[in-house]
Amino acid sequence: MPKTTPSTARQRAATAPEAAGRLDAFRLRQAPTYIAQGEEEAVFAAAFTARLPVLLKGPTGCGKTRFVEHMAYRLGLPLITVACHEDLTAADLVGRFVFRDSETLWQDGPLTLAVRGGGLCYLDEIVEARKDTTVVIHSLTDDRRMLAIDKTGEVIQAHPRFMVVLSYNPGYQSLVKDLKHSTRQRFVSLQFDHPAVPVEARIIAAEAGLTAADSHRLAEMGARLRELRGFGLEEGVSTRLLVYAGRLMRAGLAPTEACRAALSQTLTDDAAMAETIDDIVRLHVGDLMDDHDHGRADA
Repeated sequence: MPKTTPSTARQRAATAPEAAGRLDAFRLRQAPTYIAQGEEEAVFAAAFTARLPVLLKGPTGCGKTRFVEHMAYRLGLPLITVACHEDLTAADLVGRFVFRDSETLWQDGPLTLAVRGGGLCYLDEIVEARKDTTVVIHSLTDDRRMLAIDKTGEVIQAHPRFMVVLSYNPGYQSLVKDLKHSTRQRFVSLQFDHPAVPVEARIIAAEAGLTAADSHRLAEMGARLRELRGFGLEEGVSTRLLVYAGRLMRAGLAPTEACRAALSQTLTDDAAMAETIDDIVRLHVGDLMDDHDHGRADA
């Protein structure tokens, strides 16, 4: 294999215009559906203008990822999403050498591509990544806004339109999986939670295509189910699962069966808890018409 030196690697690294061209594939072509719950849009936009990184905190399925998609579209930014996991390494984010066409070439990772060409790099559930992985973003989240690539000797100044966003679920924090304060204090933070019933009903109606009345019933049911957290459920039902139940209803499944598949059988493996959830489901949607057309917004 030909020997690659830092100087040759730099010559073969993508230029900023080339990176911007590659990033075009990551642009959202349609506006995502998002309903604001507070001032989160204004805070995020101000952080982008001030070139500050953002940390999103909140339970699973409460809309953090959809919010990032919405803001990326609104700000005209390509969006690269990285689903973090325990095997994620710094090289996965920064890049690595690859052998192609008898040459050793440097290939940018998702973080480097966004830094070089200007885009939003979203690290979803950052606490799932190895602790040494998060260190690589430190120089990008202070006034330096630069990325040093040890393997090539290259130092990249972040594009003016580069932004890094992290998310995590504080409910899953532990001594093993937690976000270090040395990392946390580099970010502007936004707290997310499950929407209030009227807002969640609007989300379900928009995402599942149900009538306003049926969407409101599902949202009220979701609020009731979240009261079981700590009493047999580790996590409250997500807005995402309520939307799934709505979509199954929209597809023609009986409401009770749709909720059993999307909610009780997903949230728990405990038979008694599943029955408790089913009882709450029957209380809220049991009297809906169980035909294939019920609940459709266009019916």
